[in-house]
Amino acid sequence: MGSNLDALTTVFTEFYYWLTVALMFLIHVGFCMYEVGASRRRNHMHTLMKNSMLIPLVTVTFFYFGWWIYWAFPNGPFINGGILWDDAAANSPISSTMGTNLGDRITGVFWAAFLLFSWTAASIVSGSVIERINSGAFWILAVVIGSGAWIIDAAWGWHYGGWMVQLLGYHDAYASGVIHAIAGGFALGVLVVLGPRIGKFAADGTPRNIRPHNSWMVCIGLFCIYTGFWGFYVACNVPIIDPGGIGGLITGETWTATTIYLTPTTLGAITVNFLMSLSGGMLAAFMVSKGDAFWTYSGGLAGIIAASAGNDIYHPIQAMIIGMVGAWVAYKMHHWVERRFKIDDAVGAVAVHGYAGFAGLIIAGFVLWGHPSSPYEGYASINPLGQFVGAIIMFFVLGFLPGWVVAKILHSFGLLRIPKQVELLGLDFRSTQEQRAATAEIREAQKSEI
Repeated sequence: MGSNLDALTTVFTEFYYWLTVALMFLIHVGFCMYEVGASRRRNHMHTLMKNSMLIPLVTVTFFYFGWWIYWAFPNGPFINGGILWDDAAANSPISSTMGTNLGDRITGVFWAAFLLFSWTAASIVSGSVIERINSGAFWILAVVIGSGAWIIDAAWGWHYGGWMVQLLGYHDAYASGVIHAIAGGFALGVLVVLGPRIGKFAADGTPRNIRPHNSWMVCIGLFCIYTGFWGFYVACNVPIIDPGGIGGLITGETWTATTIYLTPTTLGAITVNFLMSLSGGMLAAFMVSKGDAFWTYSGGLAGIIAASAGNDIYHPIQAMIIGMVGAWVAYKMHHWVERRFKIDDAVGAVAVHGYAGFAGLIIAGFVLWGHPSSPYEGYASINPLGQFVGAIIMFFVLGFLPGWVVAKILHSFGLLRIPKQVELLGLDFRSTQEQRAATAEIREAQKSEI
């Protein structure tokens, strides 16, 4: 009986994570559609290939060292202990568990779920820098965040034994900070060095609105991302655990689903809260943007992201209100930063993911103040200071700083940005006729602006 139950549990868990991977693939279908829709006609293929090619590059590097980092560095290292060599060895590229039919049945699909999170982090950066970044430079940046920076923050704050969970009481069940704030911060660091698109700002510094080339594609792309987020949310859970299997930390005898921190949860709870935070975000964005379609759809995503830190615990009404706050913060911060610092975030990625994710972490610290961050004894409880420090680490320390440093290095070698003439003509031009058409389009646009 026990062996049959164990076998069923294994097969169920294997299929569970496999299904989340298939659903999360829609996030990247959505990102490709979203970015192509937001870019101008002369840059479509460059935009598409730039985002698509991060998939093989991040996959290979994540296999070789990204996954190892997650298991090796939950203690920092040397913040709350050393490197976990044994845990990491079991998840190295030469481990039997990483080979087909050689080890267990779970590691491969669990690795793949984390890999899709890595793609997401890199794709968030991709949208913000369209129409002016060198593809090779972006791919280097994608590997840095996808197989480096984000997986370090996952080890610190998204591991049941992570030092941030133990010492700070950090709680981020569905990755407001662990994926979104870090990716938004990383994108901002790159944008500071990269600079705005030609023509984005008038001579007096006033920002011009470069509208999406294809609004319906942006809409469908965002709905694909919404759909993929169902897989994203579910992949953040452990599907079924025997309370006795983790030392009786969870009370009761019934097998249960848990968050990544091994705290009990249910798919029903996150389903309701996901929909309420999405709805709150769309409603608030529609109102604050006065019905702008681009920001209404983006606001739905900002609402989900803002509520994600605590959506395993929030009441549905709390999820809705926090989603509304997240969308408002994203919209207002985007336009303030754009005007004040002349930052050209082409699709609002820094705002929707970074600012909303940062705000969501802070809000969770107050709303969930005193709630256990983990079933393990001795861990700090959730608190405002721990969440604030965690938000700083995610957005600035592991996000903005690495993005800015790597972008600076690439810029110093002349590798970061495409030449001005290429940007004016478009990154897709292939013939003299296309060049002339693009040049005429640029002249017409300049005349209309005057």
